[in-house]
Amino acid sequence: MQINPFLLTGIFCLLFLATFSQSKTSKISGKITDEDGFPVPGALVKIQNNTVSAVSDVDGIFKLEKLAAGNYVLSISSVGMSPQRKTVSVKVGNAVNINIKLANDVQQLQTVNVIGRTEVQEVNRQAYNVTAIDAKKFHNSSQDINQVLGKTAGVRIREDGGLGSNFNFSLNGFSGNQVKFFIDGIPMDNFGSSLSLNNIPINLADRIEVYKGVVPIWLGSDALGGAINIVTNSSIKNYLDLSYSYGSFNTHRTAVSTGYTNKKTGLSFNANIFANQSDNSYWVTTGVKDLDSKIISAPQRVRRFHDGYNSESIQTEVGVVNKKYADKLMFGVVLAQNHREIQTGAQMSLVFGGWNQKSSTVMPTVKYQKNDLFTKGLSVKLYGSYNFGSTQNIDTLNREYNWLGEYKDNSVNSSGQPVAGGENSRSLYKFQNNSAIANSNISYTISPNHSIGLNYVFSNFDRTGSDVLKPNEEAYKQPQILRKHNLGFGYKYDYEDRLSVSVFAKQYFQQGESAQRVDIYVNPHWESVNNNLSANGYGMASTYFVSKNLQLKTSYEKTYRLPEGTEMFGDGINQIANKTLKPESSHNINLGFAYNKSLNQKHHLNMEANFLYRDASDFIRVDLLDNRTQSVNVRGVNNTGFDAQVKYNYANWLSAGFNVTYQYLINTTKYESANSNVVSIVYKDQIPNIPYLYGNANVGVRFLKLKPTNGSLRLNYHLNYVHAYYLKWPSLGSSSSKNEIPQQLSHDIEAGYSIKKGKYNISAECRNLTDQQLYDNFLMQKPGRSFFLKLRYFIH
Repeated sequence: MQINPFLLTGIFCLLFLATFSQSKTSKISGKITDEDGFPVPGALVKIQNNTVSAVSDVDGIFKLEKLAAGNYVLSISSVGMSPQRKTVSVKVGNAVNINIKLANDVQQLQTVNVIGRTEVQEVNRQAYNVTAIDAKKFHNSSQDINQVLGKTAGVRIREDGGLGSNFNFSLNGFSGNQVKFFIDGIPMDNFGSSLSLNNIPINLADRIEVYKGVVPIWLGSDALGGAINIVTNSSIKNYLDLSYSYGSFNTHRTAVSTGYTNKKTGLSFNANIFANQSDNSYWVTTGVKDLDSKIISAPQRVRRFHDGYNSESIQTEVGVVNKKYADKLMFGVVLAQNHREIQTGAQMSLVFGGWNQKSSTVMPTVKYQKNDLFTKGLSVKLYGSYNFGSTQNIDTLNREYNWLGEYKDNSVNSSGQPVAGGENSRSLYKFQNNSAIANSNISYTISPNHSIGLNYVFSNFDRTGSDVLKPNEEAYKQPQILRKHNLGFGYKYDYEDRLSVSVFAKQYFQQGESAQRVDIYVNPHWESVNNNLSANGYGMASTYFVSKNLQLKTSYEKTYRLPEGTEMFGDGINQIANKTLKPESSHNINLGFAYNKSLNQKHHLNMEANFLYRDASDFIRVDLLDNRTQSVNVRGVNNTGFDAQVKYNYANWLSAGFNVTYQYLINTTKYESANSNVVSIVYKDQIPNIPYLYGNANVGVRFLKLKPTNGSLRLNYHLNYVHAYYLKWPSLGSSSSKNEIPQQLSHDIEAGYSIKKGKYNISAECRNLTDQQLYDNFLMQKPGRSFFLKLRYFIH
């Protein structure tokens, strides 16, 4: 792999500064307690006339580091407490430890006024076009992470069916693998199908960060359209979180999360256990084929009958924290399995009744994290994992089904001769993707205004497999290997909590090895296919606060996205391999603003708007092929659009808001092929099967201290709108024969009740209240009206 000189220079500078810089700064630390001696978490400690501040952790501990010698006036404040000031003197290189006791403020308790900024607010203040979602607000709901994300401006989640179905994540028009997913900054590329956004409970997340377009280097990946980072709550050391949900279509969801840390020894343990099961037996309206005449009837209401899904997974870690050699050193393992019945092909016209897929995950992991390694300001994060899991497709029934569950035996032909077959293709194919990820992140804070960072990610995909029904199949003996390297180096400048500028450069390197059968009829043989790439990307992001209420943002990136193993080699179900798939690239531009205003300590208004422009080459889109899908390249695609949202809160009991997204993706490929002068008939056509106008609206109310349990009640209403869009290219076929995914409008309502400060919780939800026909990928129908009940117990 060739590395650019500027990256080598950056690495050298980073290591030089880390090794030879001398720290002569001072530190102020301490503990904040209330009048009864209990720790006060979340208190803001700020140095007056300075940008340095800190927030106390769950034990009331705070740290103010990298201070010059001198006298400082500390301002300490917390919700419901009387603010306090304290003068502290520090000498060169000294560490001062103080204890602060805050008194209750009765007036503040009557009208709560949050002082300082939350972590969600801090993330939103970044220079990147990012939206942070406070996941704690949804912990008592029966929604998964996908459903919460689907209500965010710019985001559209498109699922093929119910629980456990495949989904397509769209972010400002770029979708699928163009958007990357992370947990605590760790890529989820090799987690397996049992741990995806539509079956991970929302309780796992503390917040969810949505990066639109430009992605910071510390999320080391080859994202084209953005990234989703799920941040778990690491500040709560000892806790137990139990929840169970039951709903329509015999849907059961159970989640157990627990953690324990011994303060004296540093021993730490955490575990997350999930179990999901559903029949997905919801009603759909479709034509029914007569198995003898092949005539399809007029649409009628029928149930899905072979769409069950169940999965179980456990993710556990054990290690040590707060040691001299490591802030965190954790060894873990992810164990998971799932079973999925396959009901249809890529469209509902093809029905299956006996096709299944089973998957397992066995993935050991290791994490290492250390701040101030060797010298102040140098931080290191390391992560590694290897997935030993496997997947098996089970397709042995040689039958043809229709939507009534009726079937015709096709094991013999009209002459009575046996026919090999199966519903799709007779198979017991079992394969392993042998996927591995290694991630390293190094950052160095030169001073409060200057910092640099380096990130490297290596991923490996090496599929091997066999089929007892086809022991001599040559296709299974061919290599299916994909290795990717992503390297990024960046610099950040901050000025007085008002201006922030980041510049970065990235290098992408791919090695793909496979084989393709050629000359099938004359001289059949296999030829090697190499899919290699070495390319450079770069970008910047900046933000400026015109005032404390008004923030301006701009960012630009030239980025690449390397194909995934499933895109090049197929997924074993409905996705066909494309071994010659090219990497895609894009110029991404974002312009935006955010406005926050509080009035009379009761009214709070938040407004955000973002303009986007994307100019992509070799754009990868999913196309239909024989009722299955295949990832294909479109040589040029242009995307122009915007998203906007407005939120309003009143006195901590009323919230309302709406968002809207518009994205216009057009095909800028003028000629049929690179060597042709024939203008393409779909030149300047809108890219099909991608919604271009959609939005959400919500209203919520909250009632506190309700008698007789002194509990809290919340009521929420949510509306989702999707404008009609074409299923296929607009210029192909007559307007009367075009398939269109119709306009959709759905309504959800939810109620939740909590007592004992959130220890006991119950919630009820109705989705698609008016039982509308809703559609997604390639006109696949989604569930109708459904009901869910969730019980949750939480203690820490």
